[in-house]
Amino acid sequence: MADVIIVGAGPAGLSAAIYVQRAGKTALVLEAMTYGGQIINTPEVENYPGIKSISGFEFATALYEQTTGLGAEILFDRVDKIEDMGELKKVITAGGKEYTAKAVILATGAKNRRLGIDREETLTGSGVSYCATCDGAFFRGKPVAVNGGGNTALEDAMFLSNYCSKVYVIHRREGFRGEPATLELLKAKENVEFVLNATVTRLIGEPKLSAVEVTDKITGETRELTVDGLFVAIGQTPENKPFEDVVDLDPAGYIAAGEDCLTKTPGIFTAGDCRTKSVRQLTTAASDGAVAALAACSFLG
Repeated sequence: MADVIIVGAGPAGLSAAIYVQRAGKTALVLEAMTYGGQIINTPEVENYPGIKSISGFEFATALYEQTTGLGAEILFDRVDKIEDMGELKKVITAGGKEYTAKAVILATGAKNRRLGIDREETLTGSGVSYCATCDGAFFRGKPVAVNGGGNTALEDAMFLSNYCSKVYVIHRREGFRGEPATLELLKAKENVEFVLNATVTRLIGEPKLSAVEVTDKITGETRELTVDGLFVAIGQTPENKPFEDVVDLDPAGYIAAGEDCLTKTPGIFTAGDCRTKSVRQLTTAASDGAVAALAACSFLG
């Protein structure tokens, strides 16, 4: 039994554990995969205050070591269910273990939706990215492509157009779900080209991405676009379904919670990309972790 059980060992979860331990409480972190979350796949992090440049792996490892150095326990087991028992919360894992605590912080993050094509995982971090604001500066003066049709894709393309020599916007339909105003601004950009009714069907390059093949959904014709980077912006998928008994989920599956990180169940908090929010960055994940941890410690008294 710990004072606070934290589900997820990404930046939000580990930041929460640090604040719990420093508040004189005990933190148990349960993680399904490995520590670090999505940031571990980022080659360089240059937008975290106070750190000029660091690899995502180095950042995550330093955060992990800081957390364990303060005495937090981290176990690798997937959480399948949480039961609200009133004063105590029971956390049940896939490995058949049961843990109890008076407070739980859900920091399960969200996974970027993949294209699901060959070599995507291999080239992630070597030309394939899921975060333009994280990695866009590395492609300054180079041609890139953005795949998607929502607000994130259009905003990514707008952001990249300020740095990159060419930005292809690849979308599977003619129309966009994103804001019309942003779309019109993009259309006015000389270095932006729209590739519509098309999907990315092949990634080309070794060891780094050098081109993408797109296939026209109407004619079936293929075309190769010479690019150094492909930014995939086709949505994210939170994994909060196992917790719907104790928290409210929005239509997209994110935990309904504001900046206070409180859920509908007293004693259960949330932090990071798994909750409803407009900005999902490394800094906001760490911020959420601190807010949720301090709220949990205040709840414990």
